Amino acid sequence: MDTPTEPCCGEKPPSEIGRRDFLTRATAALAGIIAAALSATGLGYFISPAFQRREEAWVDLGQAHEFKAGAPTLVEFTQRRRDAWVTSERRSSAWVVTSDGKSFTSFDPRCTHLGCPYRWDAQRAQFVCPCHTAVFGPDGKVISGPPPRPLDQYQTKVAENRLMILPKAEKKA
Repeated sequence: MDTPTEPCCGEKPPSEIGRRDFLTRATAALAGIIAAALSATGLGYFISPAFQRREEAWVDLGQAHEFKAGAPTLVEFTQRRRDAWVTSERRSSAWVVTSDGKSFTSFDPRCTHLGCPYRWDAQRAQFVCPCHTAVFGPDGKVISGPPPRPLDQYQTKVAENRLMILPKAEKKA
């Protein structure tokens, strides 16, 4: 007669899972779910700035007709920058030049040599940096001295008769 074979010595039939195996597998599955959830949120946090639209922060410098033709004007402004829920303000300045009162050029106020502030010398009709005797023309081009390139410029536009700049320096070669 055939008798069903019974497990001997505490062996379990292959179709049954013991309590220890069940708890081990359940713990591993739960740890995997938690790891996947944390990884997905962490990955989303790091790549989300790539999908956010950034607004250009144009700064209003005033009425366009207030800038005298042929005489560079140093204009101070407050630049606001928003980072998530924090808004910070930074005081800055720009040199604005116009030859006809219609087209404008604005320059970053720092010398392209070592970042020193420069000034306008009305007698010589040039921008002069006192740090290393750098001299720039009214168009921002290097006349003499050690600067490696012309003055950096800001983008400008006139909107509703107001002069606006985008205070992000564009390096000119």
